[in-house]
Amino acid sequence: ISREKLMKKIAIIGAGISGLFIANLFKKNSNYQISIYEKNNSINLDEGYGIQLSVNSVKLLNKIGFYKFNDEKKFNPDKINFYSIKSTKKICDLDISYFNSKDCKYTTLKRSDLINFLNKDVKDLIKHSHSISQIEHENHKIKLTFENRENSECDYLIISDGVFSNSKNLISKNPTQPKYNNTLAIRGMIPNSPKIDYKNISLFLGPDFHQVIYPVSQNGDLNFIAIMRYELTLEKQKNYSLFSESSFIKKVLENVPKENKVFFENVKELKIFPVFVSSDFFETKNDNINLIGDAFFAFQPSFAQGASQSIESAYELFKSIENNTEGNYFKSRVYKTKMVNNRSKFNQFAFHLSSPLTTFFRNIFLKRLVKNKKFLESYLGKIYNN
Repeated sequence: ISREKLMKKIAIIGAGISGLFIANLFKKNSNYQISIYEKNNSINLDEGYGIQLSVNSVKLLNKIGFYKFNDEKKFNPDKINFYSIKSTKKICDLDISYFNSKDCKYTTLKRSDLINFLNKDVKDLIKHSHSISQIEHENHKIKLTFENRENSECDYLIISDGVFSNSKNLISKNPTQPKYNNTLAIRGMIPNSPKIDYKNISLFLGPDFHQVIYPVSQNGDLNFIAIMRYELTLEKQKNYSLFSESSFIKKVLENVPKENKVFFENVKELKIFPVFVSSDFFETKNDNINLIGDAFFAFQPSFAQGASQSIESAYELFKSIENNTEGNYFKSRVYKTKMVNNRSKFNQFAFHLSSPLTTFFRNIFLKRLVKNKKFLESYLGKIYNN
């Protein structure tokens, strides 16, 4: 039997963080032949978009050489500073370097720089402008049909095409649909300012609103993201062009707490996105078809675990395919995802409190909890120490 026949064929749908990372992992194993199918004609490199990577994901990225990644293009903040929007006074700070080790440190960087790093060794495996139209599976073989009429067969299908996964719709008559989280994300970059601790993460808490500012490189670039409660009709949720209309952006920015308007004056490349989150888990009926990243589950952005969990889910699936234990992947991923999701929901609730009395007590608890090692080991350690 030729070596080619013994090789297992892996098809990956979607060239985002999770899809590119798992491709890098499989590329190191000569038993697998990999193809990545991406519906867009190029990889999305959105410059003004920072991400945070906690030590659980940095440890996994190091397996494909992230420790050699250009130090100029990443930053290692030591703490999160908590501020109250109303008084702009610092409430307390949380030492996130507590979970660091010599080679694995909490890292912030531009999403585009991480994508470039993940892309460099697998770019020859990506087939662009390949939008999937049909998925059939029988006798352990999976047949893919694309809108350009191309066909392909594989032994394993890995779905990593995001929160609005089209592939998920193709393998189920009624997959769980993402739901609008009643919040908008306002993103951009801001220049360095004496008002900001540019070496750490700054988190501002306010009624139905929070914003995060953090460095994404060594040259003073600061990422800005605000999460604002905002009701949208079903029609508006589906009208994606609405979010780039100047009249809509102006209307949204009028709702920014007046104490925070000063930050918005300096935001460059400002973009607004509706936040969609997963409402439930979708289990495939075939062990050889699996979901990772946002296609598996999309969190609300209040625990900074979106990218880290995409990387973690990709690694877990890679190990389960390599060890022939695919049936265990779904259960173990659901367990970890529920933990992260519960913390994300709780964080957003705590960050957005509006009553002066509950805010007062929240701040007292925060001051105590950030210094309580037992609490930190439980609340953060269970997520960061994979």
